[in-house]
Amino acid sequence: MLHIKSKKSLIFISLVLLMTSNLFAAADNSEAEISWWILMMTLFGGLAFFLYGMEKMSSGMKKAAGDSMRSILSALTNNRYMGMIVGAFVTMIIQSSSATTVMLVSFVQAGLMTFTQSLGVILGADIGTTVTAQLIAFKLTDYALLMIAGGFGLMMFGRNDNQKNIGESVLGFGILFYGMKLMSDAMVPLRTYEPFITTLSHLENPLLGLLVGTIFTALIQSSSAFTGIVIVLAQQGLLSLDAGIPLIMGANIGTCVTAGLASIGATREAKRVAIAHVMFKITGVLLFILWIPWFADFIRYLSPASDAVGIAKLGAEVPRQIANAHTIFNVGLALAFIPFTVIFAKIIMKIYPDIKDEKDLTIATWHLDDSAIETPAMALDLARSEIARMAKITNRMLDAFIKPFLEEDLGMDRIHPQLTLMEGIEMREKKIDFLEHRVKSYLLQIGQQQLSDSQVKEVFAMITITSHVESIGDLIERNLIPLIAKKRALDLDFSDEGKDELIRYHTKVCKQISRLKKTFSELDPKRAKKVMTKQAKYKDLEEKYRVSHLQRMRAARQESLKTDEIHIELLELLKRINVYTGEIAKIILDLTEMDEN
Repeated sequence: MLHIKSKKSLIFISLVLLMTSNLFAAADNSEAEISWWILMMTLFGGLAFFLYGMEKMSSGMKKAAGDSMRSILSALTNNRYMGMIVGAFVTMIIQSSSATTVMLVSFVQAGLMTFTQSLGVILGADIGTTVTAQLIAFKLTDYALLMIAGGFGLMMFGRNDNQKNIGESVLGFGILFYGMKLMSDAMVPLRTYEPFITTLSHLENPLLGLLVGTIFTALIQSSSAFTGIVIVLAQQGLLSLDAGIPLIMGANIGTCVTAGLASIGATREAKRVAIAHVMFKITGVLLFILWIPWFADFIRYLSPASDAVGIAKLGAEVPRQIANAHTIFNVGLALAFIPFTVIFAKIIMKIYPDIKDEKDLTIATWHLDDSAIETPAMALDLARSEIARMAKITNRMLDAFIKPFLEEDLGMDRIHPQLTLMEGIEMREKKIDFLEHRVKSYLLQIGQQQLSDSQVKEVFAMITITSHVESIGDLIERNLIPLIAKKRALDLDFSDEGKDELIRYHTKVCKQISRLKKTFSELDPKRAKKVMTKQAKYKDLEEKYRVSHLQRMRAARQESLKTDEIHIELLELLKRINVYTGEIAKIILDLTEMDEN
């Protein structure tokens, strides 16, 4: 028995067939004059198919290739040109420069790459978006139904998730071209409609074309979709290259609106990425717009010519010319700006500098992005970054934990001197509680998406890791105040040997948490094995220190006798934290071994 994963897909396909039959019936009863009702219905129906097909194609490609996107991006070196190439490749695969930007923000915040390094990837992402326009410029509309049938067949009968995801991409590609065919057919009567032709001719005014392209792209939130519409107009001979170039330049500015909206309420890194995106686009358009006639001549020289005449010639040549102009504009922009990314980064940092205390004291997530949930591979990466941040916060709590037992004056928090040591620990415990709740909720939302078996296991593994990290924070906060009160009531210090052992053991456990953060950020199996090895070693060390303490008690050392309860509780607490680090490392190791298999 056949099963369709998504009811929405079945409903949409039914609507496609229903609308197609209605349109054909309307075409049989067509009149010589333009039927505006049929034209608008066909045009907007075709646009709906086009946008849905693009979303479907993007969804399938992200599912098929998304698992490798993180490793590709995180493997970047300081070579800005390699970053540009990788940015173009990743965006070409996932068909969304916004999605690439979300990953970049995560990596910058996690310390996996610098903000300067991310600028090369942003420029490459702009190149990746031009691939769609190049594909649309090929006249594949006659094969749209064949692609729909083939993609649907792969989705239904594919042997594994990868084949089904590829089928979803092909289906989306077919729907996209079918939508183009509907829009193209709707525009045929407009070839002889003088008011429309006159209106389009006005778009050869660069400023007007730029404004129309910017507004329309901002409204539909997709530069690729608007570029597709421009190419459809060109295929009917309704648009010249001189009018098309300002429109696609406007689309490049209009897509900045998406980045701007996505950065509202986001971190400063996200806002900087949006600023860089806007700066690159506007600067590039300002550099190109004065040279449109010469740029158009250059594009005509590079693009193939047709022997047709009149409107037919425009319809044959201009679509490819517009796609080429779109590509050359973005490639030229990237190559022109890539040598100056360091300068751009400094300018942006001055425009929007760090406010360290504001960022560190605010209880909020840094990495989670709800818009990425529909791309599970990316969303899981963001969750990993947030959990790594939880480990960093926990390490700072643990680092401050030992000070009240060694010094009379608790002093101020090392990172935030405006807070006392105790206020710093309490603030971080609240952060960890908040993050644990948000990360788990985020992971559960990811779990409701269509996931591969390995992704399902990763979701559950990360939920467990989140609980373990939160438990470490609870151990520190819950036991600290009672133990401090006991220690102060004694008015007696530990023995010199006992104090030295506690300091050394505390330092080693802190190193375990630090190793854990790096292990989880990079999913490094070697580090995970090291954490597990150290966990076993430190467990033996705790037993050794416990025996040493008992021997001092047998020797009737007063400091050891009177501080026995606190000393043993501290050792026990640190041992339990050490055990948690080993358990988390084991989960990470299992995840990496699962990915390799």
